[in-house]
Amino acid sequence: MKITLIDIGSNLTHDSFADDRDTVIARAIEAGVRRQIVTGADLAGSRQAAALAESNPAVLSSTAGVHPHHASSFDAALREELYGLLRRPQVVAVGECGLDYHRNFSPPDAQRTAFAAQLEIAAEVRKPVFLHQRDAHGDFVAILKEFRSRLVGGVAHCFTGGRSELEEYLMLDLHIGVTGWVNDERRGQSLREAVAHIPADRLMVETDAPYLLPRDLAPHPKTRRNEPCYLPHIAQSVANLRGESLQSVAAATTRNAGRFFGLVGI
Repeated sequence: MKITLIDIGSNLTHDSFADDRDTVIARAIEAGVRRQIVTGADLAGSRQAAALAESNPAVLSSTAGVHPHHASSFDAALREELYGLLRRPQVVAVGECGLDYHRNFSPPDAQRTAFAAQLEIAAEVRKPVFLHQRDAHGDFVAILKEFRSRLVGGVAHCFTGGRSELEEYLMLDLHIGVTGWVNDERRGQSLREAVAHIPADRLMVETDAPYLLPRDLAPHPKTRRNEPCYLPHIAQSVANLRGESLQSVAAATTRNAGRFFGLVGI
C-alpha cells in the first residue's frame, strides 16, 4: 500500500545537495514523501529556503529563523528581514530557533535574547515555531512558558529526550518531531522508550537531512548523507515502537503536519 508522508525538517539548501537537489526531491516523492518543510537556520539559509519553496510550491514549504548557533548575529535589521520572509505564504513557521548549550557557538545570553525575540515574532505573525533544544532544557522551557499562550503552535524539532522531557513538552502543548535518532539503539534508547507515549495527534516525523542518517539502513548508503527518501524507514521504526502499522503512523503524522503548518491540499 502506498503511503504519504511529510518531512517536517529537511535541510535541502545544504551544500551536499547542490549537484542533485532535483533528483533528491524526485526520489523523496517516489518514496511517498509528498511534502517537505525546508529548514532555515540563519538569514541567508532562510532566504534560500524560501526561494527554493517558492520554486516548487506543490512539494516544498520553508521556515525562517536563526538557530542558536547563529544567535550572536541577531539584530534589528535581521529581525525586520525575518518579518518580510514570514509574510510569504510558502514560509510556514518561525525557526529553527531555540537554545543549544552543548557547544555554545553563541553565548547563552545571546541565545536567550534571540530565542525570545523569535517567539515574539511568531506571536505577531501568527505562525508556529520550529524549535531546537540541546542541553538547555530548563531555560528552554522557562522561556517558552512566558510566550506559549500567545503562540499558535510549536514543534520540538528532532526530539531526542526521554519521558520526563516529553511530558514537559506535552504540558506546553507542543508537537514532537522524531528523526532517525530513533533508529540508533545506542544513543536513542531514551527516545525509543518515549515514542510510544507521544499522543497520536502530537506526533510528526522528519529526516533532518543531510544529517542523522538512520544507523540501521540496509543496505547502508555509500555516503553518510541522509535524504528525505529515507523518511518511510524512520516512520516504520516509529510504528514498530508504538505497536502500530506504518499506514496508521503515516496517516496521523501527515494529518498533523498538514494542520500544523497550514498546508493546502493535505
